[in-house]
Amino acid sequence: MDTNYVQIKDMRPGLKNITVVFIVLEVGHPTVTKENREVRTFKVADQTACINASVWDEAGQLLAPGDIVRLTKGYLSIWRNCLTLYTSKGGDLQKVGEFCMVFNEQLNMSEPNQAFPQTPPVCGPPNNMPMNNGTNNGAGRIGPSMQAPVTTSSSMMNNTGPIKSAPSGTNRGGGPPQDSQKRQRGSRGGQHRNRHNRSN
Repeated sequence: MDTNYVQIKDMRPGLKNITVVFIVLEVGHPTVTKENREVRTFKVADQTACINASVWDEAGQLLAPGDIVRLTKGYLSIWRNCLTLYTSKGGDLQKVGEFCMVFNEQLNMSEPNQAFPQTPPVCGPPNNMPMNNGTNNGAGRIGPSMQAPVTTSSSMMNNTGPIKSAPSGTNRGGGPPQDSQKRQRGSRGGQHRNRHNRSN
């Protein structure tokens, strides 16, 4: 079986059947569709860049910040002028570790880009559109890892298996910054803005 590993910095619209290993940085609030299905947007990263990933139903409920995940049979599409990573039908999400992975969030592949075509997305319909488009029915599987954990750090915790949610308030660890571009999970400081704040 030929595995097509792709680094996030090399992702482009239209890529299909890719495999990527990433760390989950942020988990968005769930959106519930008319069909009573949940979709969540995750900010994920590898050592080259970060990107938004859209995950449906149970798989989205189980991922937590700090999880290191291997996504197989992924594809890329444009959603609201932003490059987004999806799991295709029959795709697979496997947790392969936690916390210890060097990542780069300075290069954000999901920054809005007006050059992307203004066509309806392949997999990310607005909340008022039906989701029966045949490309992603939430059939991604979650299961035990088939390989040893993938990591760029020798201090990887040996905790592989099915994706499990962590209790809120869990200490996500810490580590010294590697440099301004690549840092360990947990050393993010106060550089994030909350995109979900609403002004009254």
